[in-house]
Amino acid sequence: MIFLPLSVSDDQLVAGKALLPGSTIVSDGGAFALGFFNPSNSTPDRLYLGIWYNDIPQLTVVWVANRETPASSSAAPMLSFSNTSDLVVSDGTNGGGRILWRTTTKVNSTSGSSSSTAVLLNTGNLVIRSSSGTTLWQSFDHHTDTFLPGMKFRLKHSMPGSNDERLISWKGPGDPSPGRFSYGADPVTALQLLLRDGDQLVARSAAWTGYPVRSDYLAVNTSTELILYQTIIIDNEEMYLTYNVSDGAPRTRYVLTYYGETQIQVWSDKSSAWAVVEKWPSLKCNLYGYCGSYGYCDETAPVPTCKCLDGFEPTSIQEWRAGRFSAGCRRKELLRAIFF
Repeated sequence: MIFLPLSVSDDQLVAGKALLPGSTIVSDGGAFALGFFNPSNSTPDRLYLGIWYNDIPQLTVVWVANRETPASSSAAPMLSFSNTSDLVVSDGTNGGGRILWRTTTKVNSTSGSSSSTAVLLNTGNLVIRSSSGTTLWQSFDHHTDTFLPGMKFRLKHSMPGSNDERLISWKGPGDPSPGRFSYGADPVTALQLLLRDGDQLVARSAAWTGYPVRSDYLAVNTSTELILYQTIIIDNEEMYLTYNVSDGAPRTRYVLTYYGETQIQVWSDKSSAWAVVEKWPSLKCNLYGYCGSYGYCDETAPVPTCKCLDGFEPTSIQEWRAGRFSAGCRRKELLRAIFF
């Protein structure tokens, strides 16, 4: 099949056209762009298909398709439709080379790709739609390191093939490949979120207390206030977290950094940079196991530190005074057995 190059003015991709390096698909409102990019500090020959903010001067990528299989700029990579309505990133002119990444829309080849369209929405969501308007696939269901307003972050669900929904950090500031850190729901209870370094648990959030909607006012050094609305939705098939921001708020995103922090970042037009308005874990004593057994992090103290639960005392006073709390606490008085 011969593919025609995509015009820079196009805001969607259809069968018979291809997205090539140097061209982009821009969402209808101009907020996001889809195209091939080379991260700063990266090997110059490596190209990734990604989505980034189109209306700010700093390249900020929010989604990457071929994280584990970068394309080579010398191999003429392209994004195009297959005959099964899948989007495919491939090496080689006219899509005849090695396949680096593809979607899975599960559409019969008899219907062909000629009736499907890929549209980049102004939310940052790349959607494949059938001729009837049915969503066949969307990037919002395939997280990388960023959680955008309007995205679903599934805590519990019965969807096949979606049993491990997590944010996965970049490997480094110029390397979008999957990194060490992940952030997702506790697979046992779904009532708390876990931050992991590989298989090691780093931190866990407070358990969900049952609120359906929570609003947080975040102090931002901009001329516009930001109110973040978090909602938990439960239905027969899934339980998920989503969020939105107040009208007129600046660009806002959750991101899992390559060094293991989840951050709420807000774009500041004044400084032309991202401002971190909240991060987690914010305190060393909030790290998992830092305060040991029967210990907890007292965030109300002038200097947040570990303390023992009522009725307990440090297992080692010497270690505790030295600022090493992992040995935890022990009961001041042993429990006495009561016989009937």
